[in-house]
Amino acid sequence: MSQSLQRALTLLVELGEEPKSLDQLATRLGVHKSTVLRLLQTMEADRFVTHDSEHRYRLGTRLFELANRSLEGRDVRTVARPHLAALNAETGQTVHLATYESGEAVYIDKLDATHSVRMYSRIGRPAALHCTAVGKVLVAALPRAQWPTIAAGLDYRPYTDRTIRTPERYLAELELVAAQGFAEDHEEHESFINCVAVPIHDGTGATVAALSVSVPDMLLDHDQVLGLLPRVRDTAEAISTELGWSPSPRNENPDQ
Repeated sequence: MSQSLQRALTLLVELGEEPKSLDQLATRLGVHKSTVLRLLQTMEADRFVTHDSEHRYRLGTRLFELANRSLEGRDVRTVARPHLAALNAETGQTVHLATYESGEAVYIDKLDATHSVRMYSRIGRPAALHCTAVGKVLVAALPRAQWPTIAAGLDYRPYTDRTIRTPERYLAELELVAAQGFAEDHEEHESFINCVAVPIHDGTGATVAALSVSVPDMLLDHDQVLGLLPRVRDTAEAISTELGWSPSPRNENPDQ
């Protein structure tokens, strides 16, 4: 890499931490101020950096434009696929990826378990909002003002004896999911399946998908499925990071 390019990149990294003066930047690079000033003037001409009235330099709007274009071009399914495959290989269980589209939770990817038991879910099919873990995660991520309308509009089909059947119970479940940061399907959609799901965030902190692991109770009981939660969360965080998310205080409860 050319010396000038290396220095320019170092300047951008430094300014990404906080605004700095010309003296500070020259000290950081270990070169004369005139060398740094020439680099800054070149980058400022193309809006990569800017400076204020006190001659403190900061990142410019051109960088934010490029960053936004990069993030917009990252399809969650494409980014998530290798992470889903790793989780599937490690656990041997069914892994789902779902998004919220037009009032429905829709499966956009699925990796089947390595055992012979197969689940009802299919890519492209909607997931019931009231009794699937991904459905609960996606609705809980919406603004709370929307929850009552969504709850009132569900038909609460009773898939099993454990299925939520009233708007009041559903709203209480959404509060729990929002508070704990994950959702469960404790034999609510299929009588022999337990599932845990967590949100996936993009660079703005918004929830763009839900990731879940589903396990037949003949293989793992309810508590053992909950024991998979740390690994599921790690996977979701890795995907979110690639989408531009940073687990900083500003991203806590981003959808509420």
